[in-house]
Amino acid sequence: WVERHGTGSPELVNMYGITETTVHVTHRVLTDEDFTRGAEVSPIGAPIPGLTTHVLDDRLRPVPPGRVGAVYVAGGQLSLGYLGRSGLTAARFVADPFASDGSRMYHTG
Repeated sequence: WVERHGTGSPELVNMYGITETTVHVTHRVLTDEDFTRGAEVSPIGAPIPGLTTHVLDDRLRPVPPGRVGAVYVAGGQLSLGYLGRSGLTAARFVADPFASDGSRMYHTG
């Protein structure tokens, strides 16, 4: 696509999403630089309105940019959990340590 049409118009957008947030979580308009840096990097962009993302370690502490961590998602679009699977819900939907309202966030894996 890029070789034939370029990246100017229409815009190409990378969207990251999971079912547990009604699909979309982040978005990023792709640039020429994204196509020249190679397949080892694929920026997922910023959260869409209403969601927050965190990259955390196994103790739910933020990791520095460039370090390995797990993606967690919080916000109003987060599902209530898995129907009939309370154990899996408890494991994946955890208390959000960054929120004061008792809300949860989802561990994407």
